[in-house]
Amino acid sequence: MSEYTVVREYPYPVAEVWQVLTDPEQVAQWTTTGQGGRPENYAPVPGTKFRFVGKPVIGWAGIVYCEVIAVTAPHSLHYTWRGDEETTNVTDVTYLLEPVPGGTRFTWKHTGFTGAGGFAMAKLLGSVRKKMLTDGIAPVLEAYHRTQQA
Repeated sequence: MSEYTVVREYPYPVAEVWQVLTDPEQVAQWTTTGQGGRPENYAPVPGTKFRFVGKPVIGWAGIVYCEVIAVTAPHSLHYTWRGDEETTNVTDVTYLLEPVPGGTRFTWKHTGFTGAGGFAMAKLLGSVRKKMLTDGIAPVLEAYHRTQQA
């Protein structure tokens, strides 16, 4: 089984990072960085079914189907991830936020990929997430933080 983990530290409080990671308006601003999709019908509430809609490519319609499984605000979020509505191959995404000196450590873990195709998908998604969580989220966090200071 394949998986990937991306860990980033941000110089903002856990509550602010949580807000940017879970508020639908904020999520839409950082997920589209580096081929990610925009969320539709997303809410950090267990049982919520939502989609990430991105640009279709050969062999993929551009939609990821998800369902929120568990939320422990402001520290963790767990949802399922399916690259096709009909597939039985369901993977899991977990967010973990931990306070660290000077800010928040955010861990994105995506598990459950199987076979050679799963290995390749984990590699591809891992590189997209690294860009998203480095280049995409930083300006959104900075802008959100400024609004909290006003």
